[in-house]
Amino acid sequence: MISGYRRGRRTMHGNQLIIEIDGINSKEKASALMGKKVEWKTTSGKSIKGKISRVHGDNGRVIARFTKGLPGESIGTKVNVSDFRKIKNKKKKEKEGN
Repeated sequence: MISGYRRGRRTMHGNQLIIEIDGINSKEKASALMGKKVEWKTTSGKSIKGKISRVHGDNGRVIARFTKGLPGESIGTKVNVSDFRKIKNKKKKEKEGN
């Protein structure tokens, strides 16, 4: 889910957004997502693609850079992260194996 734009006190980066991903709640887990592709779809079906560039804070949020700036209506909506299912399934298999 998109939490908001990456911003400072007086500046806002329209193409960089803070994303909160379900099941990721630590800096270590979030760092495994570096470089993964992200896609946000509009209600009309258009998509804007981006890439996870860095970790934001200690609670597992990440910063994604998109090719174009996303509109304000994107805040609070969901994004698709590529290969995220593979990471979750891999962790489940590791737990079952132990």
